[in-house]
Amino acid sequence: MTRITVAKGDGIGPEIMDATLSIMRAAGAAIEIDEIDVGEQVYLAGNMSGISSESWEVIRRNKVFLKAPITTPQGGGYKSLNVTIRKMLGLYANVRPCMSLHPFVDTKHPGMDVVIVRENEEDLYAGIEHQQSDEVVQCLKLISRPGCEKIVHYAFTYARQYGRQKITCFTKDNIMKQTDGLFHRVFDEIAPTYPELQHEHWIVDIGAAKLADTPEAFDVIVMPNLYGDVLSDVAAQIAGSVGLAGSANIGEECAMFEAIHGSAPRRAGQNLANPSGLLQGAIMLLNHIGQSDVAERIQNAWLKTIEDGIHTYDIYKEGVSQQKVGTREFAEAVIARLGQQPETLKPVTYANTTALQLPTYRRKPAAKKDLLGVDVFVQWPGHDPNELATLVGQLATPDLPLSMITNRGIKVWPNGFKETFCTDHWRCRFLPTGGQPIAKQQIISVLTNAMASGVDTIKTENLYAFDGKPAFSMGQGQ
Repeated sequence: MTRITVAKGDGIGPEIMDATLSIMRAAGAAIEIDEIDVGEQVYLAGNMSGISSESWEVIRRNKVFLKAPITTPQGGGYKSLNVTIRKMLGLYANVRPCMSLHPFVDTKHPGMDVVIVRENEEDLYAGIEHQQSDEVVQCLKLISRPGCEKIVHYAFTYARQYGRQKITCFTKDNIMKQTDGLFHRVFDEIAPTYPELQHEHWIVDIGAAKLADTPEAFDVIVMPNLYGDVLSDVAAQIAGSVGLAGSANIGEECAMFEAIHGSAPRRAGQNLANPSGLLQGAIMLLNHIGQSDVAERIQNAWLKTIEDGIHTYDIYKEGVSQQKVGTREFAEAVIARLGQQPETLKPVTYANTTALQLPTYRRKPAAKKDLLGVDVFVQWPGHDPNELATLVGQLATPDLPLSMITNRGIKVWPNGFKETFCTDHWRCRFLPTGGQPIAKQQIISVLTNAMASGVDTIKTENLYAFDGKPAFSMGQGQ
């Protein structure tokens, strides 16, 4: 018997949760439930995160959480509960199976069977943003080696356990050579440790186009957070419907399972909503806690229900569907088919599926780290980079000269183009011509000179080499 935490959420959440739990119980799931309140009413009671400290304790104690969709009130600075839970509990892996149910649910891709494995904590979703000048804001993209290693190992281990054949990595490392470059590099390092699995890398834009056009070319796709967020919804929709997809959020200690659709308040209380997305999340939960026989029984009964044309309004289609049913009736139809298998759709077999066992991250020996220079970002209202170079060049020291100025990453000095549009936000790079290491005191001298000269410095970024290899990007056009 496994004790799990359940939140019925908002909108259609209570209805689809009741339907899902009724199916789980009828199938023999050995679970005990602790129910908590999260979402809209908790927000409106004054809790900006949408969850109480008592509910946190229940989730952390049980370590397995089945959550229905919630409503985040508009405005008022309310934080996304999903993002908060993922980050607070270290749920680093987001897993979304996207499978065609052709010919019973409309899709242009009848052979599609793709799993998206998305890194869930890092990337631009670190949420570190600043306004730096009147015209420019920034968002920091943070990618860590531990984050990359954990998610890549997860994707390969998932593929091995679920009988998949190939892992594809999507990045944009032709542009973001440091951040996405690290993700791709870690993928290439880890792939040979799973010799039975094929592996490949695609640049994310052409990879996304290929996914939308020919999803049959992919099996498991692993990618950083932002790309994974966007493309997992795309994959679910082209497979048939976002409303049919479930999601697992996996951490080293805890896990959360959910539907990927929203709370649909306009459909609440009408016995209309399709519980399939949350049910798919529940099936992943059962596999996670080692009750794969129950998960298999439910999934095959669900497939048989879809195959028999017992459909809720969202997927009902004249000539294909046999009966339009409500939320409760759909659950009853699945329960009635427990023990049966589909005949047209492929039945599933979940053999020995449990929580994945991943290697523990081990920090590598520290590299030799040398300080080579500094990027000083300034706000300056002018438009002529040569004029700014004259002003900022006076900040330089004999050992730390001004080497480049960029605007939004594009080199505008020396030898910039007058056609380049410039904002009030400038990166001024100070770098020794010989590439020899410098001391931090030299950076302090540059900043001291800037303060004395009235130059408005916004921030600095130190420029390092690790084991002798420069670890910073060039200016575009350099």
